[in-house]
Amino acid sequence: PLYRAGSFQVAGPVGSDPDPDPVAGFLSWCRRVGLELSPKVAVSRQGTVAGYGMVARESVQPGELLFAVPRAALLSQHTCSIGGLLERERGALQSQSGWVPLLLALLHELQAPASPWSPYFALWPELGRLEHPMFWPEEERRRLLQGTGVPEAVEKDLANIRSEYYSIVLPFMEAHPDLFSPRVRSLELYHQLVALVMAYSFQEPLEEEEDEKEPNSPLMVPAADILNHLANHNANLEYSPNCLRMVATQPIPKGHEIFNTYGQMANWQLIHMYGFVEPYPDNTDDTADIQMVTVREAALLGTKIEAERLLLYERWDFLCKLEMVGEEGAFVIGREEVLTEEELITTLKVLCMPAEEFREFKDQDGWGDDKREEESLTITNIPKLKASWRQLLRDSVLLTLQTYATDLKSEQDLLSNKEVYTKLSWREQQALQVRYGQKMILHQLLELTS
Repeated sequence: PLYRAGSFQVAGPVGSDPDPDPVAGFLSWCRRVGLELSPKVAVSRQGTVAGYGMVARESVQPGELLFAVPRAALLSQHTCSIGGLLERERGALQSQSGWVPLLLALLHELQAPASPWSPYFALWPELGRLEHPMFWPEEERRRLLQGTGVPEAVEKDLANIRSEYYSIVLPFMEAHPDLFSPRVRSLELYHQLVALVMAYSFQEPLEEEEDEKEPNSPLMVPAADILNHLANHNANLEYSPNCLRMVATQPIPKGHEIFNTYGQMANWQLIHMYGFVEPYPDNTDDTADIQMVTVREAALLGTKIEAERLLLYERWDFLCKLEMVGEEGAFVIGREEVLTEEELITTLKVLCMPAEEFREFKDQDGWGDDKREEESLTITNIPKLKASWRQLLRDSVLLTLQTYATDLKSEQDLLSNKEVYTKLSWREQQALQVRYGQKMILHQLLELTS
C-alpha cells in the first residue's frame, strides 16, 4: 500500500540516473512479466491525490478486474535472485519484525546491475523524501504528536531497526560482500527501506486453519502499490494460487482515482506507517486510545485510604490474570463503537463492583460462561451504563486529554481558519488532523458520560 506525500521525484536503483519516462518503462516491464492491466485503467500523476496513482480511463463496474499480478512478478524473499541463500540462512535472519529476509532481498536487488525489478523501482518515491514521523526531528515529532501515541510507537521502531541492522543485517551483508556493494551497507538506507516496506508492502492473509501460525512475510506487489488509500475505497486485492487480482468493489466513474484500503486504520496508524492522514471527518475508521493504566490511575484518584488502594491493586492484578488489561495496553474507542468492548466492560465492572461482590467474583475466577451478560458497547449505549462506570470512564477521558499539549478549542480555531491553516507546514497540518480526530472522539465520550 502506498501514499505519496508532496512531490516526489522518481528514484531508480541506488545511484542510477532516473529514467526520463518511468511509466512507459514500467508498463513495458508489466507486459514482459505477464502483469495484465485492464485497458480501462491508467497509471498517472495527473488526477491523483498524491504522486503516482491509478485512474479510470472509462467507467468501471463493481466486480471488474483492474489488473492481475502473476506470483512470479511479486518481489519477496522467495522470488528475488538470492532467494536460495535467504532460505538456507533463514534461522540466522529471524527477528522481531520478521521483515529481515525481504529487506535483504530489496538491498540486494536495488544495487544488482541487472535486477529484473529495475523498471518497478523506477516508480518508487525518492527514499530520502519519505514523510513518516520516524524521519522527523525528534523535537518536532514530540511537539506535534504528543498524546497521540505516535512518538512512543516511533521510538520503539527506531530501537528495533537499529538493533536489527547491527545484529543481523550488517553482519550478513559483510559476510556476502559479492552480493551487497558497500553503498547499500548503511543504517540510513535500511531505515528508508523499513519505511518503504511499512507503507508499500502487502501481507497475504493466513487461511482460516492457519490462525495459530506466524503471519505471512510481507511482499512487494508491483502495480498494487501504486493505488492510494481511502477508508471509503473502491477496489480490493484478492489472493489466488496463481496471481493477485485487484477488483473494483464499487462503480468508478471515468476520470476518478482508484483507491485500495490498507485495512481499518486510525489516523495515528496512517501517519505512523504511511506518512499521511485522511483529513477530518473523512476517516470513518479513526479511533482514540485510553491507556489501560490511565483507567487504573483514575480509579486510584477515587480512593481515600490505604486499604482501598490495596484492594484496587488486587482488582487490577485480577484483571491482568484474566488477560483483560496489561501495562502496555489501551482501550480503543471508535466513532461508533468501542473496539475493545469486552476488555473495557470487564474492567469497569471489576473496578467498580462492591468489595463483597469482588471477593465472590474472584473465588469463581471471573464469570462462568453462563453468567456473562452480553453487552455491546456502542457509543450510544454509554449513557445507559451504571453511574459509577460512567464516572470512572469520564475521569479516564479527562486524564487522557491532559496528555496532549493543546486543547480542542485551539485546534478548532486553526482548522476553521483557512488562511491560517494553509500557512501551516505539511507536517503541522497532518499532526493537527491526528490530534483533532482523537480529541473529537474523546470529547464525545465526555458528553455521553456527563
